[in-house]
Amino acid sequence: MRILLTGGSGFVGSAATKVIAALSPDLIVPLRALNDTDVADFPCSEQPKIADINGQTKWDDLLNGVDTVLHCAATNVGNGGSLLNSTPALRAVNTDGTLNLARQAAAAGVKRFIFLSSIKVNGEETKVGRPFDANDMANPQNDYGISKAEAEKGLFKISSDTGLEVVIIRPPLVYGPSVKGNFAKLGALVAKGVPLPLAMVRNQRSFVAIDNLVDLIITCINHSKAANQIFLASDGQDLSTPELLNGIAKAMGRDIKLFSLPSSLLSLGAAMIGKKDEANSLLGSLQLDISKTRDVLGWSPVIDVEEGLRRCFDPNRQS
Repeated sequence: MRILLTGGSGFVGSAATKVIAALSPDLIVPLRALNDTDVADFPCSEQPKIADINGQTKWDDLLNGVDTVLHCAATNVGNGGSLLNSTPALRAVNTDGTLNLARQAAAAGVKRFIFLSSIKVNGEETKVGRPFDANDMANPQNDYGISKAEAEKGLFKISSDTGLEVVIIRPPLVYGPSVKGNFAKLGALVAKGVPLPLAMVRNQRSFVAIDNLVDLIITCINHSKAANQIFLASDGQDLSTPELLNGIAKAMGRDIKLFSLPSSLLSLGAAMIGKKDEANSLLGSLQLDISKTRDVLGWSPVIDVEEGLRRCFDPNRQS
């Protein structure tokens, strides 16, 4: 099977590249023309150069003989990135770039297009015990989520018009070795022994270990029932913020120092200093129901949360 994988220098794309390359030597991982060292050490059969991914990118010969496109490339500018609220930049890559690639893939005879989307298509928050479901109506709350939702809608239109099989995967926060962003910041605070006022938080959040997400992606490459479906991805174990922090501390072999402040007070303080979104990720709930993923694909997470955190934060187990 010949596979084209985009976003090979990203967190998910690089992990997927390493695993897929070991299973299928006929793997193409395009490199950006301005950065030819992104995945230079990966055992891919081809690493051609492309320009930035947008609505004008010409994929040309890269799609010849390709059976499956795995589209991991994306940008999060406007979602905490360097160009806050930059809707045109988000749509250029996440929407226009995705649909442009899919159209050319369909024209080239590609059978399946797997799109790494985001749970932000569903929304930003759930009530405890009322998780998002794969069949829920899209309800994105920010520009990033909107750009992914528009890409999904366009992909299913292309599928209807051309017969291209489309598979959508919506993960929540992905963690693993060398993770960055808020997850890494939490780890740094635990490592420093900083006391945190989060002992009273009673939320529930879903996460997905990179090992579990990559295993699901590989399942979607090969599974006949994955065609034209939307799947949510998670570890299948939801955690409160105190449980997450205790899990990180255990993985590091450290003690965690938590004390209590009311969540309402923490939310108010965060809003006053312009950190409302960051506070919501610690205080609010975001749960995913992966029963459809389990039932349709017969898939289950390959590692549990404890092992995922250990691989992420125990330097003796990181790879």
